[in-house]
Amino acid sequence: MQDSRLPKLVFCLLAAAAVMQFFLYYPQLPATMASHFDGRGIPNGWQTKLVFFAFFLGATLLATVVAFGVPRIIETLPAQQLNLPNKEYWLAPERREASLGFLRAHMAWFGCAIFFVILLAFHYSILANLHGQTNFESRSFLIVLGAFLLFMIFWLIRLFTRFGRPPQPNSSPK
Repeated sequence: MQDSRLPKLVFCLLAAAAVMQFFLYYPQLPATMASHFDGRGIPNGWQTKLVFFAFFLGATLLATVVAFGVPRIIETLPAQQLNLPNKEYWLAPERREASLGFLRAHMAWFGCAIFFVILLAFHYSILANLHGQTNFESRSFLIVLGAFLLFMIFWLIRLFTRFGRPPQPNSSPK
């Protein structure tokens, strides 16, 4: 069975970084902030700092729901309502807890990845607004998005590999 304690710890560390980011930067930021940027990092949308951080909180809550709420919802649903390949095999009573444990850990890592991207996006936005600067680190953020895309590919391969086909019984004589 997969253990979701490590991704939960990582998520908590990311949340602690978010809290520190808020308390460190909030007093230093202007009342109106550049909050949306074009592909070259030039601002093209603004909001108050309170609304900016409200969006940050909302994005944090969304990542939390993805990481920990969705797996709990999946656990409460009857097997007929789940869209899982070979669900009769994977959700059989003797394999159900192991399968759900894998999904809990897998979704927790996905939530960590989303939260990390959110943290960096908001961090780059904050840096763009400090000391009168207004340019977003778009090149650096493209690298972050590329890394997230690679993570997503690996994450999906792992998910499909785990649930794609049930193991075949060994047909060779013993």
